[in-house]
Amino acid sequence: MLIELMKESFANQVKSFILPFTVLLIIPAGIVWATGFRIGWGLGWPWDAVVVLAGSVLIGNGLYYLSLTIWLFINIGRGTLAPWAPTKKLVIIGPYRHVRNPMISSVLSTLLGESVAFGSAGIFIWFLLFFSINHIYFVYSEEPGLEKRFGEEYIAYKKNVPRWIPRLRPWMAENK
Repeated sequence: MLIELMKESFANQVKSFILPFTVLLIIPAGIVWATGFRIGWGLGWPWDAVVVLAGSVLIGNGLYYLSLTIWLFINIGRGTLAPWAPTKKLVIIGPYRHVRNPMISSVLSTLLGESVAFGSAGIFIWFLLFFSINHIYFVYSEEPGLEKRFGEEYIAYKKNVPRWIPRLRPWMAENK
C-alpha cells in the first residue's frame, strides 16, 4: 500500500512539471523558432550585453523562486503544483508571506527575462497572455476553491497578502 502511494505521488510530481516545462521552454522555443533567434535587441555593444544580463537576472530569479515554491508545495503543503493533486496544507511561509502567487510570479519573471534576453516581442506577448489567463483563473477559480478548502485560514491570508504585487514586510499569521 505504501509503495503504491509513493509511486502515485512520484507520478503526480512528474506530471505536474509538464505545464511549467511547456510554458517556460516549449512555447518560447516555438516562438523563437518561428520569429528568428537573436540575443538582445540589436542595440550594439555594450547595450546588448546589459540587456542580456538584465534578462538573465530575471530568468535566474524566476527559476530560483519557482524551484523554492515547488519545494514548499511538495514538502510543506504535501501536494503538487498541479490542480489534480493539490496541496493538503495551505503554504504561507517563505515567499508566500510576501505575495499569494509567487510560483506564477516566478514563471512571469522567467518569461519576461526570456523576452528581454532574446529580444523577443513574441515571448513578451506570451508573457502578457500567460499573466492574463492566470489572473482570470486565480480570481474566478483558484481563490474560491482555496476558500472552500482552507476556510478562515485562507480568507485571513487573502486579506493580508496581495495577489501579484509583493508586500515589502512579510505577513505573519496569528497563532491560534
